[in-house]
Amino acid sequence: MPETNQPTREQGEETVINKDDFAIVTVDDEIRADGLCKALLRQFYDWLQAGGMPPQEATLVANGADYYVRDFLVGYKHRSLFDERPGIVRQFAGNWYIVNTVEPSLEELAGHLRGVCSFYRFLRGRGLIDGDFLSAMEQECGDEAFYEGRIRSFWEIEGDGYLAWERECSLKQN
Repeated sequence: MPETNQPTREQGEETVINKDDFAIVTVDDEIRADGLCKALLRQFYDWLQAGGMPPQEATLVANGADYYVRDFLVGYKHRSLFDERPGIVRQFAGNWYIVNTVEPSLEELAGHLRGVCSFYRFLRGRGLIDGDFLSAMEQECGDEAFYEGRIRSFWEIEGDGYLAWERECSLKQN
């Protein structure tokens, strides 16, 4: 049985996206938004391959975007994919990824950020996000020196130093 509220498309056709469908207030909204994001990420994966990316590489890029979108943005932050407030990638890469990964590494994080950046470019290409927001997301995705410092300083936390570390790139910011 097909999932409800899933966008469908015929081959060669793009689905019309209603951004309001991605808003999250209730648990049911979160489930719906997760399904919509999953379908959109599948279109992203197809788009990567249509652009000439080999399937194995497209899988890695799409998985990086999926981890950010479905696990962090929808699952943790309960935020719409189309909520264009800068700082969200910085929260993901500079805090959430680090504390929710057994062995956080810049190499693994860079792979996720490549997917995130590519996904935001895909959304911009479809007219779903603003160009200024894309530019902000590209900047946040490219700040590897900051994220490397965050990972390093995380491993150096002693005593009650976590709270100070968390405040430097807080998940509590909306």
